[in-house]
Amino acid sequence: MRGVDIKTGVALVLLGCVLVVLYRAGVAASGVSGIRFFMTVAFIQSAIYLVAAWIVTRARSSNSTLLLAIGFAVLFRVSILFAPPYLSDDIYRYIWDGRVQAAGINPYRYIPAAPELAQLRDDAIYPKINRREIAHTIYPPVAQVVFFLTTRISESVVWMKVTMVIFEMVAIWAIASLLSLLGRPRQLLLLYAWHPLVIWEFAGSGHVDAIAIGFIALAFLAWQKRSDLGAGFLLACATLVKLFPLVLLPAMLKRGRWKILPVFAATIIVAYLAYLSVGPRAVLGSVPVYTKEMGVMTGQQFYALSLARKLFGWELPSIAYMIATAFVMCAIALWTLLRKNDDYLKHAMLLATAATVLFTPHFSWYFCWLVFFLCFTPRLAVFYLTIANLFLYRTWLGDSPDEMFLINSVIYLPALLIALIEWSWRRFVFKFSR
Repeated sequence: MRGVDIKTGVALVLLGCVLVVLYRAGVAASGVSGIRFFMTVAFIQSAIYLVAAWIVTRARSSNSTLLLAIGFAVLFRVSILFAPPYLSDDIYRYIWDGRVQAAGINPYRYIPAAPELAQLRDDAIYPKINRREIAHTIYPPVAQVVFFLTTRISESVVWMKVTMVIFEMVAIWAIASLLSLLGRPRQLLLLYAWHPLVIWEFAGSGHVDAIAIGFIALAFLAWQKRSDLGAGFLLACATLVKLFPLVLLPAMLKRGRWKILPVFAATIIVAYLAYLSVGPRAVLGSVPVYTKEMGVMTGQQFYALSLARKLFGWELPSIAYMIATAFVMCAIALWTLLRKNDDYLKHAMLLATAATVLFTPHFSWYFCWLVFFLCFTPRLAVFYLTIANLFLYRTWLGDSPDEMFLINSVIYLPALLIALIEWSWRRFVFKFSR
């Protein structure tokens, strides 16, 4: 790795300074009336990010480029860290769950509005908890442990966001280490560290997905170092923060690494046993409430199902779609296990992307974990997905079924077209390079 790349450095400094100004401008948005302004800022930032990504992927490996990527990544996060959350109020539930545990109460036992928790209410956190009168917590055990430990330092929004940024820094370190082990330039970590989506969602909103991504990055680093115990344990920890990392398991079982499976399963079981005093059903928290609100049972959650219904007039029940989705994911998992090549990160990206597209998240932060894979497999279709999902903030202005269908069409149909073009081009290049 050479020490200085002046042209790349100057370009990144200029782009980074503009991004800092835009982050400071973005925190001025407030309320529903400010969402259009915020989206404008975020899309301009995304365009600048794409320029920076293009530069860094073509620049020669350089210590100065790496340091600039890390330095500005920290600066971006600090520039919005102390601003109140604007895009989501989930962070108040995190603080509440930590407070409840500190009182010696299982966080899955009561809804926040329960009279048994009246003594824990205050004017700063409790009034801002969403669904406090109807929903138990939805967050799995490892997330609960992090909430508890964080709130023992400070029951504040800023400190909870600091925790999420710390996990992001762990992820960035793991990305750099993994890139080095794979023989790739460490400066490619910019593809994650500068992405506006993860910066707004973690330093801005403090979403718990940052913890999951930190554990995912550490799990793949452990896998690369041939630590089956570490990989299984860390992937289980990621799954115990948000359930979606479960789909990455087949990519980790390649090369006959079957020892990961019992470690993964044992970690999941032990973690849930710690909270099982409320019973096996209650420990799932508000998952049933969430699936009902998001339209999982009616099928409105799923864009592919809505598209089929509109195009062909099929009145397919949502259960049929979920069965088909399970079949598709199992087929991809089997294909991953049977493939002889060792590009496990590419296969993991495929699994993660397929799961995200088939589930069709209603919120932008569910796309954040895809950004991690861009550092290793920079696919244009995934770049598009991780930026186009910003249109989901448009739901602040209306999220009727027709509006959601239009928004999802803008997100997923171009992504599919780009993916097909990419695949065809790679096949063409491969055929004529033999």
